[in-house]
Amino acid sequence: MPMAADEIVSLIVAGIPDAQVEMTDLAGDNNHWAARVVSESFRGLPRLKQQRAVYAALGDKMGGVLHALQLTTAVPVQE
Repeated sequence: MPMAADEIVSLIVAGIPDAQVEMTDLAGDNNHWAARVVSESFRGLPRLKQQRAVYAALGDKMGGVLHALQLTTAVPVQE
């Protein structure tokens, strides 16, 4: 059974409380997702560590019920 966007967002925010998450359904099937995750906690981290933090928040769902996730991470823009 596919994983809904709000479930994915909830897991990410539970693991990264300040995360701002934008989800896009890539195929219109609620099964192939793109996520853009923005968090101040990513500041100073290489992109690989940022993405590992997101995967850690998703836990065992990644590679299980959530098998297709295009991930983009970023830090908030400072004004």
